[in-house]
Amino acid sequence: MPKLILVRHGQSQWNLENRFTGWWDVDLTPQGVAEATAAGALLRDKGVLPTYAFTSLQTRAIKTLHLALEAAGRLWIPETKDWRLNERHYGGLTGLDKQETREKHGDEQVLIWRRSFDVPPPVLEADSTYDLASDPRYAGIAIPSTESLKLTIERVLPYWEEAILPVLARGETVIIAAHGNSLRALVKHLSGISDADITDLEIPTGQPIIYDFAADMVPGARYYLKDA
Repeated sequence: MPKLILVRHGQSQWNLENRFTGWWDVDLTPQGVAEATAAGALLRDKGVLPTYAFTSLQTRAIKTLHLALEAAGRLWIPETKDWRLNERHYGGLTGLDKQETREKHGDEQVLIWRRSFDVPPPVLEADSTYDLASDPRYAGIAIPSTESLKLTIERVLPYWEEAILPVLARGETVIIAAHGNSLRALVKHLSGISDADITDLEIPTGQPIIYDFAADMVPGARYYLKDA
């Protein structure tokens, strides 16, 4: 039966520095490398071996995928990279220290920007430090200036339906290495989580989440592979 593996990238440099990252490209920390490698070793040890991979266009997710696949002995499988699996765009918050932002705008406002379902952060101004208009990986793409989780879902779910679900339906074991919010979008859909309840869901770094699909492509309950 088809099996889906979701892995949030290992700790990134801006995770460590407590900064809003979004679409900005940052690398893994040594801890993040270890988390990604451990995820792959767990896949190998549990005998959950991916046959097809998807990831975003961001270094931290791509490296997490490759480190995990290498540890699992599956670096050779086909993979597809797509911007629609990118992290949520944090708009004008990109690059800001989270604690300093709370001190400036208040805990309640920052919580709304971070966790509300449909309230996006302030927009990222054109030509600002973190403007990605000249990044070649996004040539021809309408780069968002900010995103709520709702807006993130609106790009992730069509990609799920068009690109990933057909691969799963062939009976493949699919791994998606992506980001906290793009994976929250998928989990919300697959587990039927309400708009209100999804705000409380946290996706831990480097911990494979599994969905087993029935023949009719209905997903079972999600579980962490470490608990299987």
